[in-house]
Amino acid sequence: MSVPKGRRTVLAGMLALMSVGPSAGTGPLLAGAGPLPHDPLQRAGELPVGLRDLWPGAAVVVRGEYSLVIGHDLAPAVLRDLAARADRARRAVAAIWGPVRAVILFPATDAEAAALAGAESTRGLAAMATADRVIVLPSGYARLTMTGRDVVITHELVHVATGATRGGRVPMWLSEGFADYVGYRDAGIPVRTAAAELAAEVRAGVLPARLPGPADFAPGAPRLAQAYEEAWLACRFIAERFGEKALVRLYGGDVTDTLGLSPAQLTVAWRDYLGEELA
Repeated sequence: MSVPKGRRTVLAGMLALMSVGPSAGTGPLLAGAGPLPHDPLQRAGELPVGLRDLWPGAAVVVRGEYSLVIGHDLAPAVLRDLAARADRARRAVAAIWGPVRAVILFPATDAEAAALAGAESTRGLAAMATADRVIVLPSGYARLTMTGRDVVITHELVHVATGATRGGRVPMWLSEGFADYVGYRDAGIPVRTAAAELAAEVRAGVLPARLPGPADFAPGAPRLAQAYEEAWLACRFIAERFGEKALVRLYGGDVTDTLGLSPAQLTVAWRDYLGEELA
């Protein structure tokens, strides 16, 4: 979306994840995927050089079992809650894709988040992912339900685990749809609730003609929410029809070799699936 190439974002505008009002870089930073040393609260000066001096003034650091959360002007309790969510998200990602270390930055303002990500715009977002870290957008994150926060953090950690865009070799519908698939997998949110915007179109007799492309995920795209929902349900269909392992293999292959379907046949089957799930 509206961030430099190689980065990914996730919407905060999905109805199923939102509350009515506010609720309570470069290069790998951490090698490997083993447990981080358990040191619940420390100062940023004790961090690796690449994670120091992110903001003016001291940052507060909370470590989970597999997560590292760095916050600016935030209560330690807020950061501990995020670290617990990051640990849960890491387990969800590991169960399907493989191990990932979670480095989460929680700035005090959206402007700080945009500066960290090099993003031109963060409007409507709850979090952003680079190749090695997740950056939380305070305003969008505050509007998420508790379940929504888990979904969003998991979504972004999928992007970290999979290498974000993989140099553009993975179609965006697969990259974003897979991240949502893992995020929603154990969230307990009904399909028609999570895909409310798309469901309304399907009930009106309108089905998408094709899988969403890069332009459909662009900032300000007229059907941005529906693009995410279409991508998610495409991956959900593949996992249900062919198995999760096939969905993972699709990252390194193509539709025909992995699924035994032509792209046109996949599109027809996916459209049928949308009709069954959302009508």
